[in-house]
Amino acid sequence: MKRLLPAAVALALAAPVAARAQIALSANDNKLVLDNGVVRPARDPSPDTLSIIDLSANPPRLRAEIQVPASLVGPPTSVAISPNERFALVTANQRHDPTDPSKLVPGNGMAVVDLSSNPPRIAATLNTGSGPAGVSINRAGTLALVANRAEGTVSVYRIANGTAVTPVNKVEIGPVSSEVSHVAFTPDGRHALVTRYGDHMVNVLSIDNEKVTKTNREITTGVRPYGLSVTPDGRWAVVANIGRGTGDADTVSLIDLGREPWRIVDTASVGQTPEGIQTSPDSRFAAVTVMNGSNKPPGSPFHGYGLVRMLRIADGRLSIVSEARVGAWAQGVAFSPDGRTLLVGNTADREVQVLRVSEEGKLTDTGARIAVAGGSAALRTVGEYGLAGAGRRGAAGPRGGEGAAGLTGGTMGP
Repeated sequence: MKRLLPAAVALALAAPVAARAQIALSANDNKLVLDNGVVRPARDPSPDTLSIIDLSANPPRLRAEIQVPASLVGPPTSVAISPNERFALVTANQRHDPTDPSKLVPGNGMAVVDLSSNPPRIAATLNTGSGPAGVSINRAGTLALVANRAEGTVSVYRIANGTAVTPVNKVEIGPVSSEVSHVAFTPDGRHALVTRYGDHMVNVLSIDNEKVTKTNREITTGVRPYGLSVTPDGRWAVVANIGRGTGDADTVSLIDLGREPWRIVDTASVGQTPEGIQTSPDSRFAAVTVMNGSNKPPGSPFHGYGLVRMLRIADGRLSIVSEARVGAWAQGVAFSPDGRTLLVGNTADREVQVLRVSEEGKLTDTGARIAVAGGSAALRTVGEYGLAGAGRRGAAGPRGGEGAAGLTGGTMGP
């Protein structure tokens, strides 16, 4: 169901989701398949879907699944959930060419999904720039940003009364060749960071209410920065540098947000093609999916099995504390709000894998797998806002308090 380009999107919410209902969202793409190490368009694909996963169940289980346009191209952060869990935003970097359905072209739309209805439904579709990729909602639930990868811009959206989503404007970030990929807010809502895959930088944005401005601060990263996550205490940000996909070990960089100007202070080698990255609710760890050659042909000298690695963030340094084997072509990664469960999207296996996380960051595979209708292209929970983590370990750092009053609760490679 589609409603195109309303001036404002008012979600008909009969009853708000209970505080910290603990759901996860997986955006699933059916347009692309991995065929012996080669990514190609699928023949006669099924529609893309959005899976709603109940994290309060043990083990987590699929609650609902609906048709929503999604995309494997772009970082696995192309879905965002509002802090009150009442709605979601899902971008579609690619769509079928209307003149030739066997081809894919850049998309230009974002679905607004009402999570409070039963079943969940698409409430509206909004225009974005060309090739929308990563999307984020601020901690106050009042603003959303979308990185338009095929345009070099970031789209800005107002969220009024926790339910109405309205386009505001677009911010010029760089040329099309900069391939802006993901954008993430700082917890106080006053800044955002934007990855530029095409020219190996992160831009800093300044935010004053709904006015979003590109500053002159450009942070040099590793090769092809892609995914990015800010710790809920506002002290650090981590960037997954996806590399060139040529079998070399790639990296994760740590950005110090505690002193001006912001800068990278450490870089850790994590293996081939770090795709999804997310910091823990207590701000002590970052989990990163590493393709590790699982997307390459079995005969390739670089072929391997997928990994998720846990990095400790301490004293301005990154260190690997544990790892676990995951499925092939893994994309997104997301923590439960209490930080004790980690979800990984195994794209080629069309499933979400469930792992346990110990107090010290040790990962244990629970054996639970949640089948989803498509390749899991992106994962998100409200764990990124640090709702439970802050209360459990006092992780609400110096930047964490502002903007939090509005809370009511709780890719594929290039």
